[in-house]
Amino acid sequence: MAFQQGLSGLNSASKALDVISNNVANSNTIGFKAGRAEFADVYAAALNGAAAGVQVGIGSAIGAVTQSFSQGNITTTNNPLDVAINGNGFFRMANSDGSVAYTRNGQFDINKNGYIVNAQGMQLTGYPANNGVILAGGDPTAIKLNYSDVSPERTTELAIGMNLDSRAQTPTEAFSAANPKPLDPNNPASGNYNFSTSATLYDALGNSHTATLYFRKEATAGEWTVHPIVDGTTPTTPGSITVTFDPATGKLTSPAAGSEPTLTMDIDNANFGGAPDFNVKFFMGDSTQFGSQFGVNTLRQDGFASGRLTGITIGDDGVILGRYSNGQSRDLGQVVLANFQSPNGLLSLGGNLWAESPDSGQPIVGVPGSANLGLMTAGAVEEANVDLTSELVQLIVQQRAYQANAQSVRAQDTILQTIVNLG
Repeated sequence: MAFQQGLSGLNSASKALDVISNNVANSNTIGFKAGRAEFADVYAAALNGAAAGVQVGIGSAIGAVTQSFSQGNITTTNNPLDVAINGNGFFRMANSDGSVAYTRNGQFDINKNGYIVNAQGMQLTGYPANNGVILAGGDPTAIKLNYSDVSPERTTELAIGMNLDSRAQTPTEAFSAANPKPLDPNNPASGNYNFSTSATLYDALGNSHTATLYFRKEATAGEWTVHPIVDGTTPTTPGSITVTFDPATGKLTSPAAGSEPTLTMDIDNANFGGAPDFNVKFFMGDSTQFGSQFGVNTLRQDGFASGRLTGITIGDDGVILGRYSNGQSRDLGQVVLANFQSPNGLLSLGGNLWAESPDSGQPIVGVPGSANLGLMTAGAVEEANVDLTSELVQLIVQQRAYQANAQSVRAQDTILQTIVNLG
């Protein structure tokens, strides 16, 4: 009698319903990969003398339950620590006992010790950074963010690109560092300088100092004098710099490139924690003297104060960039991804985690964007790749298959009852 075929069909349909129900239940699980029940027919192992054309199967079985690792939709979030993988690969997570698991769920947070962790407390791994330099290569380790303040850097260079109006009048008063007076263009005797601009400079302790540069046009064509004053009253050394422009072209001729003057910032050491005076190389190579209004086009200096970490950003290459209160940024580490020759060979652990197995092969670890690894999208998550419409249709199909197999068992029961009644 054919009870075995019907019972195997019931078992297969029931297993398929379990897989579909699991997909539907996890349709909102971040990083979930939909499963699929794959059916196989079953034949007797030995058929004594049976011809191939008259073989009758003895039912069905579930050959495998595989997962589809196709890309899920990427949805943006408001959390900068949420990261989605666009392409192949898995996040590599380390547990406190040294075990490693893999996930596509990029919902991360920072624990009290500064480690980037998932909901289970497992630590995201990658390459650490030392003083802003990523130490790539070797075995990935748990990424720990460095919350130490960035040390200050004193200013060593000040570069200004500007236009000094060639139509300006020469002041008749001598310049006074103690009493700088701007020139009234209609009254050359009203002031002792034509234009001024300021820049913030930093000493070795990160104290800020305001350097004001006063520009005075001289009687000689194309010649200007720059009087630098620091912190309003303290002068610099030298007290003035002569710059010269070609009267025919308005291009700077002196100081020439390579012979820029060095300014010594004479600061009041007692008021700035004992910070020493410091030297600053002064560049004006991008400046001109044209017949247009005075204006500063570029102003750059290379110093900064100390700063505290205010936020982080994760790039598509997995580099974690720290932003600091002093406007600086620094690399804090780099997230790595892992991929496998056979992702379907991974062992599902639950909690959006997989583990390596002999069937998956060894992990291939690298930075995002290398080899066949995907890129990262920060402030976003990867949704489950479950197609609810298709799953609901399959749910109906398998329900009907279950009912049909139940009907097959009922028909066999009716036939058996008829045979019994013949007795």
